[in-house]
Amino acid sequence: MSDPTEANGMPGEAAESAESTGGAARRHVRVVLVDDHRMFRTGVQAEIGRTEQTGVEVVGEAADVDQAVTVITATRPEVVLLDVHLPGGGGVEVLRRCAALTGDSERPVRFLALSVSDAAEDVIGVIRGGARGYVTKTITGSDLVDSIFRVQEGDAVFSPRLAGFVLDAFASTDAPPVDEDLDRLTQREREVLRLIARGYAYKEIAKQLFISVKTVESHVSAVLRKLQLSNRHELTRWATARRLV
Repeated sequence: MSDPTEANGMPGEAAESAESTGGAARRHVRVVLVDDHRMFRTGVQAEIGRTEQTGVEVVGEAADVDQAVTVITATRPEVVLLDVHLPGGGGVEVLRRCAALTGDSERPVRFLALSVSDAAEDVIGVIRGGARGYVTKTITGSDLVDSIFRVQEGDAVFSPRLAGFVLDAFASTDAPPVDEDLDRLTQREREVLRLIARGYAYKEIAKQLFISVKTVESHVSAVLRKLQLSNRHELTRWATARRLV
């Protein structure tokens, strides 16, 4: 999931962009950061939260769904940077519980998904849930600041590769069929499933998701049980057939 090194890959870029344009400092947007990894939140805040340079004021943080709903309701930011995979139901659940705020015609709270995942189902899920855009955590600091202001202004913003997912999903008036098997899995279980199917070892998954190897094993066992599969080879075939890899 979140990788704190990705935030560290944006040193000084947001400030440099503001200084070069001479206009970013005159803009202002109130932002809430929602991500379950404290180190990543710290890195993002350090990068974009220098209000005098970027115009971005971070007014709150949250690490799970309940905290996010509480902080967003209390602070009423213009933009929420929302991770897709969160304890308590994921980013989609935050969007569902904040629907009244996103629909406020006078003071709308707008959501920009910021995730390490580039999976089509994650992108489409949060957009259907009401997010105004979706960018991956490889984004630069200056581009993230620009995306935040664009979302504040009502634009839709996507990392280039992800826009195609949304166009394909909404090209037809018919909703895509529901995969009942996939719906049995939690967001974290889907994440582990995808990494297992890509050939990652348990230790590698644990490192990438900032969880223990024992927790990875528990998630894999749960996935196999829910999908009625016997081993990781069957799991890989199942995921490949659904184009989740």
